[in-house]
Amino acid sequence: MSDFGPRQPTGDDHPHQSTARLIGTYHQQQLRKLLHKLRAGFDRLDDGVIDAFDLDEMIQHYERSTGELRRFCGSSGPEREQAAVTLEAMRARGEEPDWWAAGATA
Repeated sequence: MSDFGPRQPTGDDHPHQSTARLIGTYHQQQLRKLLHKLRAGFDRLDDGVIDAFDLDEMIQHYERSTGELRRFCGSSGPEREQAAVTLEAMRARGEEPDWWAAGATA
């Protein structure tokens, strides 16, 4: 599993380690949601609902969405900490980022 994947907490964990796990787990969950949308596009192509050009557009949309998700989650400790604070604040307001929609405007 990647450095960001879930693991069992230990008593000597530092706050930045739990933040990295939180954001790593969140990142993986959101990637799975985006991949599910992309998989549905392949199903629609196979069913003749869309053509190859439509699927290509969907793949580009997926790439923009994952780019926005990566930027949000960050790659360093301070970026991950900021992502965790932002995510917790959004959830406290009953909001959740929509990364597919973010890819439409990126």
